[in-house]
Parts: sequence; structure tokens; C-alpha cells
Amino acid sequence: MTGRPMPAVLPPSLRARLGLVAALAALVVVVLGALYAGHSRPGRVDRWIILPTADSVRPPWRHVALALDFLGEPAGSVVLVMVIVAGCLLLRRPRAAVLVVAGAAMVVGTATLLKRLVGRTIHGADNLSYPSGHTAFFTALALVVALLATDRLELGRTAGTSLVLCAALLAGAAMGWAQVALGAHYPTDALGGWCTALAVIPATAWLVDQAADRLADRTAGAGQREPR
Repeated sequence: MTGRPMPAVLPPSLRARLGLVAALAALVVVVLGALYAGHSRPGRVDRWIILPTADSVRPPWRHVALALDFLGEPAGSVVLVMVIVAGCLLLRRPRAAVLVVAGAAMVVGTATLLKRLVGRTIHGADNLSYPSGHTAFFTALALVVALLATDRLELGRTAGTSLVLCAALLAGAAMGWAQVALGAHYPTDALGGWCTALAVIPATAWLVDQAADRLADRTAGAGQREPR
């Protein structure tokens, strides 16, 4: 025991800004969910961007889309989570490792619940589409990695916020493109999934920090009460 507190997984300098981002993202998720509840067709925004079809892209880009899609499937997602968790542990960031697992579970669970509540479908009544779970999951992992990088590089408020949002944007755009290109989701589904991750991950990171701090305080208190 070194006596030094473990670094917060949600840097204090970013809490206010990411809290605002999370609130705005949650609002977008709710608004889009209300707009497309029970729908089974692309909306005006979807038609303006692209109509999802099974052959929206052709090789070699289709292979890229399929590879990205695999990372959101059960087998691919488990491997991806394990790799990032291992990296967090190698860097001695156990809180980040916990956030990877807890964040992914919370994001996927939230997306699954929203799909049932909204009831938007694509290619049949059994294919619930809003929000995109693949996009939410991939964006969530990018957010965790960016938060870890912000801590390791000791970035300030502006640089750290920029890194986190850029990572989320790149990951969400990549997976969202793959899902729309493969005809699995409407563009607004991908946007909803992206916003779901932006809303859930900062809140989950804050909860992880709170739980870890309480555990550290209890451990320290128990150590002080031990008889010499």
C-alpha cells in the first residue's frame, strides 16, 4: 500500500463538461425515441442521409463494415472488452477496468431496454432497431479508452474534453456507418446509440469513482482501527 489514492476514472476537470454532454445526449435519445416510437419505416432524416438496404456498400468496404459489425456481436465484443480490460490492468488502472465492464453492461442494457420501450423496427416486426446497440457499445469503449488516455497523458480540461469527444465521434461514426451500410439500422438509430453511450458512460464512471472512494475510505478506516 503506497497510501496514494487511485486516480479517478472520470477526471474531476472533465466532470462538469461531460455531465452537460451526458444531459444533452440523454435529451436527444428521449426526443428521437418519442419521434420514432412504433415506426417501421425510415424517417425524413433517414431518407435524407441514406436508405438502409442490404447492398448499400460493396466489397471491399462491405468487408470493413462486416468486420466492424463483428466487434459488436457477442463473440467480438467479449474479446474486445477482455483486451481493453487487460490493457487497463497492465497500466495499473483497476477503476478503468471496472468501468469497461460496467460501462459496456450499462450501455447494452440501456439500449436493449430502450428498444423494447420505443418499439421501432426494421426489416420485420422482430427486428427492434432504436437505438443501435452496436453503435452504443463501440462508442462506450472508445469513451473509456479516451478517459484513460486523458488521465495517463495528464491532459487539461479543454484537451481532455476534446480527446474524449473526438474518440466518441470517430467510434460512433465508424460503427454507425457499418450498421447503416449493412442495412441493420436507420441513421437515426445510430445517432440514438451514440447519444446513449454519451449519456450512460459519464454517469457510470462517476458511480465507479464514488464506489471506489467509499471502499478505499472503509479500508483505510479499518486499518487505522486495527490494534498495534
